[in-house]
Amino acid sequence: MAVWVRLGGAARLGTGIAGCGQRVERALQSRCFSISTVTRNDFYKDLESQLKAFRVKTKAVLPGSDWSPLELTPGLPPERADVVIVGGGVVGWSVAYWLKKKEKIRGGVRVVVVEKDPTYSQASTVLSAGGIRQQFSMPENIHLSLSSAEFMRNINEHLDVMNEDPVDLQFNHSGYLFLASERGAELMEENYRTQRYAGAKVALFSPAQLKEKFPWINTDGVALASYGLENEGWFDPWTLLNAFRCKAMSMGVYQCFGEVTGFKYSQNQAQTEDGGVVDLKRIHHAIVRMPNSLEYQPVECAIVVNASGAQSGKVAELAGIGLGPKDTISSIPVPVEPRKRYIYVIHSPNGPGLDTPFLIDYSGVYCRREGLGGNYITGMSPEMDEEPDTSDLEVDHNFFQEQVWPKLAYRIPALESLKVKSAWAGYYDYNTFDQNGILGQHPLVNNMYFATGFSGHGLQQSPAVGRAVAELILDGDFKTLNLHALGFGRIFSMEPAMESNIV
Repeated sequence: MAVWVRLGGAARLGTGIAGCGQRVERALQSRCFSISTVTRNDFYKDLESQLKAFRVKTKAVLPGSDWSPLELTPGLPPERADVVIVGGGVVGWSVAYWLKKKEKIRGGVRVVVVEKDPTYSQASTVLSAGGIRQQFSMPENIHLSLSSAEFMRNINEHLDVMNEDPVDLQFNHSGYLFLASERGAELMEENYRTQRYAGAKVALFSPAQLKEKFPWINTDGVALASYGLENEGWFDPWTLLNAFRCKAMSMGVYQCFGEVTGFKYSQNQAQTEDGGVVDLKRIHHAIVRMPNSLEYQPVECAIVVNASGAQSGKVAELAGIGLGPKDTISSIPVPVEPRKRYIYVIHSPNGPGLDTPFLIDYSGVYCRREGLGGNYITGMSPEMDEEPDTSDLEVDHNFFQEQVWPKLAYRIPALESLKVKSAWAGYYDYNTFDQNGILGQHPLVNNMYFATGFSGHGLQQSPAVGRAVAELILDGDFKTLNLHALGFGRIFSMEPAMESNIV
C-alpha cells in the first residue's frame, strides 16, 4: 500500500535558507577570511539562484496549488479529478480534448487520461491500417465517419498547438473500393442508397466500368463495385493520436501512465418493474497502479470513461459489471473482447500505381498502397472458428501464405509475384454482440461511460465519438449526432444493431 506524506512547515523553508545565508556572511566577516571578489560574487550568485528556486516551491505549496514538496513517484495522477478516462488511445484522448473544448470555464473540468502502455507498442490505434470510409450499412456509422472526415480536413483549426508545427495526417484521398459477388450485390445496392441518403459521395460500378477505371483488377466473380468519391482513404494513425494528446495536454488534461486495477464504489438496491432486485452502483475512486511498481494512487472522481479498447470488458468487470447473479441483468457483461488481426507489408514492383484505392474484396482480403515504390499492406479477418490466440501479438506467416496471398493474387494478378517485407499484429476491440460501437452510460453503474466495441472502425470515427461522449457528460444527451442506437439499451433488450460492412 502506498504511504502518502505531505511535509509541514514548507512556508518556513525559504526563511530558513535565507537566514543561513546571512549567518554565512557574518561568519566570513568575523573570521576575516580573505577571498577574492570574483569567488565571493560566484558564491552568492549560486546561493541566490538556490534561494530563488526554494521561494518558487514555497509559493507553489500554498493552498490551491498541485505542487507537493515530496514526490514519491514521478507521473502519479492527481488525487482528485472530475473525469478519469481509462485508455489513452485515440478515442480516449479525443474524449479528453472535447471535454476541455466544451468546458464553460477554463480549468472547470479536471480530466485525467490513464494509459497502461507508455510505449504504445501494443496500442490498437498505432497498429491499425489507418483507413477511413463512409461505406457502412448503418446511418449512425456513416454520420460518425462523415463528421470525423470533416474534422480531419480542418484538423489544424481544432488541434493546432501554439509554437508547434502544423498537424499533417498524410491523408491519402484514394477512396475505398468494395467488391460484391452476385450473392452480395443486392445488399451493396441497399447500403449505397443508405449512404447516399446520409450524405456520402459513393458511386456504383458495373464489372465493365470497374475494369475501365482499374484495369489491373480481375473482375471475374464481381457483380457490382462500390467506390467512395470523397472523404475516404487512409492516414497516419500515430499523428492523429499524438495531435489529440498534445492539444488536450496543452488545454490542461493530465496524462498518467499506469493501469487502472480496480474501483471503489457504493451500491444501492432498486426494484425492477417485474419485481426483481438489482444493484445500482456509483464509482467514487479509480485505483491507478504505477508501471513496474507496487505503488498505487486512488483517484477520487465523479465520472469514469471506459475507452480501454480491447480490454474494455475486463475494465468493466472491475466495477462488478457482468458479475451479478446468473440470468439477471446484472449478469450481462460488456460484450467486448480482443481479437487479433495481422497486417502484412508486401513489395511488388509491378503492382498497381498511384490510383490504387483501399480495396476490399468479397473474399475478405484487403489491400492498399503504402507510400511509393511498389509497397502495399494487406490482410484479412479469419473465420470465426479460426480466431488466433490473443495472449500475444505474434504474427502467423502461414496465414498469409495459405489464406491471404491466394485471394490477393486472384483479384490482383500483378501481385502473384511479391515479397513480404514485414508484418505486425494488433487488437480489434471486437463487439461480440453486433460488431458495433457502444456509446453511453451503463444502466447499472450510472457514472461509467463507454466508448468502445468499434470492431475495427474506432480510429476513423474517433473525432466524432469523442465529441459525442463529451456531450453526454456535459450536456446530458447527444447534441450533434443522434447516436442512441449505439447505447447499452440494445444489449440489455437483446436487439442487436447489426453493421454489415465490417472489414
